Amino acid sequence: MKHWQFYLLVFLPLLYIIIFKYIPMFGVIIAFKEYNVVQGILGSPWVGLKYFKQLFEVPFFWQYFKNTLEISLYGMAIGFPAPIILALALNEIRNGVFKKSVQMVTYAPYFISTVVIVSILIVNLSPNVGLLSNAFRALGWEPIDFMGKAGFFKTIYVFSDVWQFTGYGAIIYIAALSGVNPDLYEAAKVDGASRFQKIINIDIPSLIPVIVILLILNLGQMMSLGFEKIYLMQNPLNQNTSEVISTYVYKVGLLGANFSFSAAIGLFNSVINFVLLILVNFISKKISSNSLW
Repeated sequence: MKHWQFYLLVFLPLLYIIIFKYIPMFGVIIAFKEYNVVQGILGSPWVGLKYFKQLFEVPFFWQYFKNTLEISLYGMAIGFPAPIILALALNEIRNGVFKKSVQMVTYAPYFISTVVIVSILIVNLSPNVGLLSNAFRALGWEPIDFMGKAGFFKTIYVFSDVWQFTGYGAIIYIAALSGVNPDLYEAAKVDGASRFQKIINIDIPSLIPVIVILLILNLGQMMSLGFEKIYLMQNPLNQNTSEVISTYVYKVGLLGANFSFSAAIGLFNSVINFVLLILVNFISKKISSNSLW
């Protein structure tokens, strides 16, 4: 076979997607069944849309839906522009040593595990031994239990994500900026353009295709918040604002052993993501030439 090496290169990722993404989709049918472990997926009786109706009757479900949406939108509003700004700033740095140092410092948090990140947050925001609490005491103020205040949860979650992922997220934008034709900068320099004008008229237009594609992908997974970090940050004091769909599914499905109901919630969430992806891609295709397909 000609070019078999390329097929081999694609084979392993494709195998991973089939095994861990497509084959498990078979289990979605338990959302329409009264699933029983003994009877199995195929042997369990059909109940139709029973669990979807039950989903909309749960008193707190819409509060969890709202929390999920608010955290996603908040995170996108703050977190999506951050890598772009960092990439534009790094692109303007001419000192190679300083530029590499900044890149290393901003990339490093991405490789810290979620458990360690949450541990750092809990320790540093503790009202007893936290850095902020000690600073407040030094100023004569009362310490604040940030992790115990429901109103602070979304901000802590979003800005800790920005700190952790901005440097890594900037890589793709830096790569796009490296492909900009140097003649454009030379022409702008001859015309007397300032650095800010170069960013506005050269850098940002060059990033538009990448920005649009990543924005579509991010909007397409708006309802899929990371379960691990939110679950680890939860406590009884902030649960009113920290309970989201993914943590609710875990508690209902695994802890409560209500597998059919949790599957219905997960399927409902996935359908919303799919509709958002199609809709945003359609709008992008209409107003610009950039889209996923």
